[in-house]
This record gives sequence, C-alpha cells and structure tokens, in this order.
Amino acid sequence: MPRHARTRRASAAQGRSYLGKAEEFLAAAQESLDNGRTVAATSLAVHAGINAADAITSARMGQRAAGPGHDEAFVLLEQAGPEGKSAATHLRRLLPLKSRAEYDPDDVPRSTAAKAVSWAEKVVTTAKRVIDALR
Repeated sequence: MPRHARTRRASAAQGRSYLGKAEEFLAAAQESLDNGRTVAATSLAVHAGINAADAITSARMGQRAAGPGHDEAFVLLEQAGPEGKSAATHLRRLLPLKSRAEYDPDDVPRSTAAKAVSWAEKVVTTAKRVIDALR
C-alpha cells in the first residue's frame, strides 16, 4: 500500500455529488441482489464504496484519491478521522471483489454479493453522516 496517496482537490459540494453517486450505485446493487444478479450487485457495491470514500475525504480533507489504484483511497480515509478509518475497513473488504466481479469468468456466489452490498451500505451510511454534518 502506498504511504502517500496521489490526490485531487475536491470541495464539500463535490463530496455531496460523490455521495449521490454512491447512493445510486448502492440502490442499484440492492436491486440487482434482490433480482439474483450477483455479478452486477457486487460490481455496483464496489462502485458505491469507492464513491462513498471520495465523499468522505472530500468533505473531511478537501481532496480525493486520484492515483492509478483504488488502494490509495485507504491512505486518505485513514487520515479522515474515525469515520474514515471505519469506512476504510469495509472498503478493504470490497475492493478485492472488483476484479472478481468485473473480469473473472466465474459467477459471484449470492453470499459474497450479499456481503459486498452490506459492506457498501456501511461505507455509504458513514459518508452520509459525514456529509450531513456539514449542513
């Protein structure tokens, strides 16, 4: 994992936009899971988590990860206070599922997809708390 993350500036307003995307991805992930589309549910859950992480770091730090790998988001999240550390824990579980869902030929088991949606929901809920605290 990198010690320093490459970043881009991001405003609180952009953080709200990232939260909106995260909520949309999460809703689609939950719908996909309910309809037995486990690959889509998993992929959408990962994207919900990534956008929620960007919402948290935008709101708390005025920046978001901008490196070639999503792993750099962990560095920023862990610097974004207790909420960021909590979100990083769940994002660490989600990100390894990205390649599995999007590039591997095998299906994603329902139990794995359900876990992914649950982890994403935790990151999105945390991001919502962080963004709501700005108002």
